[in-house]
Amino acid sequence: MPVSLESLPLPWSIGLFCACALIIGVVGTRLTHVVDDLADRTGLGEAIAGALLLGATTSLSGSVLSITASLEGQAELAVSNAVGGIAVQTLFLTVADMFLRRVNLEHAAASIGNMMQGSLLVCMLGLVLIGTFSPEWTFWSVHPITPILVVGYIYGLHIVDKAQAAPMWQPARTRETREDVPDEQAQQRSLVSLWIAFLTMALILGVSGWLLQRSATVIAQETGLGQVAVGVLLTSVVTSLPELVTSVAAVRRGALTLAVGGIIGGNAYDTLFTAMSDVAYRQGSVYHAVSDETLLWVAISMVMTGVLIMGLIRREKHGPGHIGFESMAIIGLYVAGVVMVIFGGAASG
Repeated sequence: MPVSLESLPLPWSIGLFCACALIIGVVGTRLTHVVDDLADRTGLGEAIAGALLLGATTSLSGSVLSITASLEGQAELAVSNAVGGIAVQTLFLTVADMFLRRVNLEHAAASIGNMMQGSLLVCMLGLVLIGTFSPEWTFWSVHPITPILVVGYIYGLHIVDKAQAAPMWQPARTRETREDVPDEQAQQRSLVSLWIAFLTMALILGVSGWLLQRSATVIAQETGLGQVAVGVLLTSVVTSLPELVTSVAAVRRGALTLAVGGIIGGNAYDTLFTAMSDVAYRQGSVYHAVSDETLLWVAISMVMTGVLIMGLIRREKHGPGHIGFESMAIIGLYVAGVVMVIFGGAASG
């Protein structure tokens, strides 16, 4: 007799949670190598590859979660999972920064592609806020800001690609600067085999992420947390595990531009979770169904991204604790947001 995942006892759910997390960790590490080789073989460059391939693929589990939650009428969970994921993935860059001991990551990985993607991310988050404060108009239960988000993302990637192909300025080269130099070994690998490996790993990540979401939902229900707290503090962290693994693995491998591009590009893609959620949410506009707690995390994510862009422009070589000033600020912003969600939710309850 088939057993529903939602009816699994808590110990089994925790076991499934850990098993899927392990699979995501192993596959995510290998995925970094494949995407880096694809970037060299296709000529996309590490920054664009991070957005199109690494960012979108490692976000599969998060997109599945947000869409499923919206279909079930859980707007808060769907949107808070998206914006919470953006915040925690930006936080993960500070973890990756700790693995680069000789210099700050933002100094070595500065590139026009990463800075342009960061600017695109700020614009996308701003559009989400515009949607929440605009009139509650819908067409077939879809708010007008949803197609604008999709078109804006596609056009933004086009602008990023053009800026990277013909830059009007470039970051100053230093001894610690790591440029995107094609790997000779990657040129020897079959492009077909690389794509097969990429698609296979993407499928594994998607299935593992779905199972991980189911087990995390059971664990969250046992704790009695609200949808925003679950989305920001649990599911967003769980579904963002690939970004943590791939970013640290990319830094250890020396693909620094890919490490930063994977996070920023993935975050820009993750704003589309909100658009997907709006389409799946049949009760009206998903932007008007969320609380101020969720909007707080949209604002926090915007500030965190702005601080990151400042770090990429300033390019501080060394900072407190062997990480840059922007990493310290990002940690502080995230901790402040968590405190406000926990104690704010408790106060409102």
